Amino acid sequence: MGFGRNMDGCGNFMKYSLFIVNFIIFLGGVIVLALGIWTAADKSFANELLGTNLYAGATYVLIATGLLVTFISCLGCYGSLKEIKCMLVIYFIVLLIIFVTMLVGGILGYVFRGKVEITLRNGMTGSLRFYGNYRPVTEAWDETQTRLECCGIDSPQDWKGNMPESCCKLVLGRRQNCRFLGENNNHFTSFQRGCYDVTVQYVKSNAVIIGTAGIVVSCMMLLGMIFSCALFKMIE
Repeated sequence: MGFGRNMDGCGNFMKYSLFIVNFIIFLGGVIVLALGIWTAADKSFANELLGTNLYAGATYVLIATGLLVTFISCLGCYGSLKEIKCMLVIYFIVLLIIFVTMLVGGILGYVFRGKVEITLRNGMTGSLRFYGNYRPVTEAWDETQTRLECCGIDSPQDWKGNMPESCCKLVLGRRQNCRFLGENNNHFTSFQRGCYDVTVQYVKSNAVIIGTAGIVVSCMMLLGMIFSCALFKMIE
C-alpha cells in the first residue's frame, strides 16, 4: 500500500504540517457547511422574491462541498500520520475536485452578487401581484417583511391600500392593524422603509460572508495539495 518508513526531520515536518492544515480544513468545512445550511433556510425568500435559483444553487454547492471537505480532511489526517502513499494520492485528487467545485460555487455567488439589484427588483415587482393568491410568494413576502422590518418594494404605498399584517410593527407583543394608515399620519405602526434596499444589503452581506469563508478554505486546500505532493515524494 505504500507505507512510509524512517522519515527524516524534513519529512516529519511535512507530515505534521499536512496534519495541521487538514485540521484547519476540517474546521473550515464545518463552517462552510453551517453557512450553507443557514443560507438554505432562506430558500423560499431567495427563489420567490429574487426570481432566480442561482442563489439557492450556489448554497447547495457549498453544502455538498462542505460535507466532502470535512470527510476528505479526515482522510488526509490519517494518510499523513500513517504515511500511506495511495491514500495521499486519493486525498490529492479528491481535494482538487473539491477545489474546482468550490471555485464554481464562488463564481456563481460572485455572478449573482453582481446582478442582484436588477434581479431583485424584477423578482419583487413580478411577485407582488401574486401575494395572497400563491402561498410560496405570500410566505416569502411575510417572512421578508417581518424579519427585515420593511414594507413593500420601495415603501408601504406599493401595496395600494392592501397592506399585509406582516408590515405592521409589534406593539406590546401584538401586531397592530396598520392596513389603513396613510403617509400623513403622525404616528406610524407600520414599517416605513421599503424591502428593496434592505434586501439588497442583506443578500450582499450573506454573499460576502460565504465568499470569504470559501476563499479561506480554498487557500488551505491549496496548501493541503502542496504538502501532500511533497510528503508523497518523501515517503520511501
